[in-house]
Amino acid sequence: MQRHRFPRLTPLLVALAVLAACGGPDDEQEVRRHVGFDASAAALVNGDPIYLSDVELEAVAQGRIEPGESFGPEHTEYQLVLDQLIDQRLLAQEAVRRGLDRTPAAQRRLETARERLLGNFLMEDLVATQVNEAAIDRMYEEQVRLQQLDDEVRIRHILLETQEEAREVLEKARAGEDFTALAFEYSEDTRTRLDGGSFGWVSPNEMIEPFPAVIADTPAGEISEPFQSEQGWHILKVEQRRTRPPKTREEMRPEIVTYLTFTQISQILQDLRASADIQQREGGLVARGLAEEAGEAAAAERPDDAVEGDGKGETMPPEEEMEDQMETPE
Repeated sequence: MQRHRFPRLTPLLVALAVLAACGGPDDEQEVRRHVGFDASAAALVNGDPIYLSDVELEAVAQGRIEPGESFGPEHTEYQLVLDQLIDQRLLAQEAVRRGLDRTPAAQRRLETARERLLGNFLMEDLVATQVNEAAIDRMYEEQVRLQQLDDEVRIRHILLETQEEAREVLEKARAGEDFTALAFEYSEDTRTRLDGGSFGWVSPNEMIEPFPAVIADTPAGEISEPFQSEQGWHILKVEQRRTRPPKTREEMRPEIVTYLTFTQISQILQDLRASADIQQREGGLVARGLAEEAGEAAAAERPDDAVEGDGKGETMPPEEEMEDQMETPE
């Protein structure tokens, strides 16, 4: 049996940075209820509040604190994070004043940000309802049980071409000749021969077949019967066995939470894809043609009261033109 291989993933439940409002007051109230809304404001920017909970979420998103950890004015990095949110709010307010939030490109990006935010709320809800302490306990107990079936052993082996050669060397070993010396003299395994056939301490279930079964059937201090693998014929000596102490529940908890979260999200995505009507354009997108179409639409729909770029009669170029000018050279 194999232990679960916990995925090494970037944490799926990091908080999102504050974005422009995508709904009315009722929507905002519902969103803040999910993220642990703190009614006290950390700052007011032209009358718009930045809440302490916003600062804490941003600190989590930047990796400055762990989820659930307190982050208040007493923290050494609190003012830095708050200043970043103030600057972000000022830029957002200025963008709205210029009418940039009403362009087609802005609307598409705001919708993308809204979808990402809602997706993260779904992940948080899955963790809150499915990745609970009972599930963590069950997974931990299973991991401990599986580890007990996967104790480490220290072994030596001798690799030979034929079964007859393996049987001859086995007879020498059982007659009292030193196994290490026999491996040095006869083994064709160039990786272990000079070390007397030693594999060192290994986990049987991580070895190729049929090593796990042979190791399980061979007591410590004994030599196996000849057995065949894709490499040739072997005889194997189990020198010692040891049981590794399992990690504590708290040591394993972060890995278990990540694994359970990953499996929950994978399952719901599999179910959603199976029931969804998904159509993809074949042959890829014609990027420049679509960009030109989007640019024309943006120019046609650009609000009349948009503020000019530098106050000297020049207007900011459409966003798509700016992106074309900033293309990365191939």
